[in-house]
Amino acid sequence: MEELESLLQQVRACRICEEHLPLGPRPVLAASSSARLLVVGQAPGTKVHASGIPWNDQSGKRLRQWLGLGPEAFYDAGKVAIIPMGFCYPGKGKSGDLPPRPECALHWHQRLLAQLPHVQLTLLIGKYAQDYFLGGQAKPTLTETVANWHEYLPQYMPMPHPSPRNQFWLRRNPWFEADAIPYVQQLVQAII
Repeated sequence: MEELESLLQQVRACRICEEHLPLGPRPVLAASSSARLLVVGQAPGTKVHASGIPWNDQSGKRLRQWLGLGPEAFYDAGKVAIIPMGFCYPGKGKSGDLPPRPECALHWHQRLLAQLPHVQLTLLIGKYAQDYFLGGQAKPTLTETVANWHEYLPQYMPMPHPSPRNQFWLRRNPWFEADAIPYVQQLVQAII
């Protein structure tokens, strides 16, 4: 088994998709082999790219509220590992950021996950993470997958992206914050 710190250094030095990244490579992730909670989102946005701190934006603020965690606990890599599907900002698309580059997951995910033996719950934030981790068990749409969150426990918890752009989805699906979030908060508190 590779040591996690060495593996993280390799990831941070990686330039595998440099030619496709408008702001250049800056892998943003955090992990410790003692982490008990794993957060898998899409890819860093421009604010996170600039700061180098995962979820250091409005989406992260909402995510921490959903989890019932303050910044101190959330950013304690010994408790919470943060490994997005794409480690670098992928660029801007027509209606938001481009999808995460596929190279990160293909090249690094299995090696990184093997170094996280104590993870009890993986939060799958967004369709890219859900499709990757759930494979054929993912429903055709994000809404269907998230609506059936009970099916994936205790290993996985599918969630929508906490982006301010998802206000419409949250208004149309009030059950998520009314039912799923309190359950997630209980799970997270028990795990951490």
